[in-house]
Amino acid sequence: MQSEFSNARRGWQALAAAAVVAVLGVAPAPALGATTGGVGDGATPPAAPPQTTPGAQAELLPSGDAVPPAGAPPQVVRAIEFANRINEKPYKWGGGHGSWKDKGYDCSGAVSYALHGAGRKVLKAPMPSGSFMSWGLPGEGEWISVYANKGHMYAVIAGLRWDTSGGAGPRWHEDERSPAGYTIRHPEGL
Repeated sequence: MQSEFSNARRGWQALAAAAVVAVLGVAPAPALGATTGGVGDGATPPAAPPQTTPGAQAELLPSGDAVPPAGAPPQVVRAIEFANRINEKPYKWGGGHGSWKDKGYDCSGAVSYALHGAGRKVLKAPMPSGSFMSWGLPGEGEWISVYANKGHMYAVIAGLRWDTSGGAGPRWHEDERSPAGYTIRHPEGL
């Protein structure tokens, strides 16, 4: 009886693994201690590093997400990762101000969320656009620059603009925007 149960369980596991391959196009990782047929101890391989692009500028994908450049500091990679999480969310006035997670984001909520990804030293809590006029250090940063006035703001992260202009919500843009009328600030070290 026990061997019938074990055989049935192995059959279901094999069926589940085949379904993962069919749906996702990837094979599941072997169980710890399992023999993989190759060299090694059979432990699950480490997670793949995040996708990067060569050069010093992030790349905009057809999906609307951004890929960080290979040489970007970890804080910049995380800021891009966080922005990608809310890319395509709708515009919502005041969105992202009361909580990091919201159904939609306005300009400062979207920039705050991306900066939150860079770490608590960069931004501890969401802020409205006017508050960013005195945040961080003056001028453009090497990796992250924030452009703010009392009514709107956007950020340039690794060469791509993160903005809600156009009213659709937070999106990455390859084109530049005039900095006229904006105070330019950046986080220390970035």
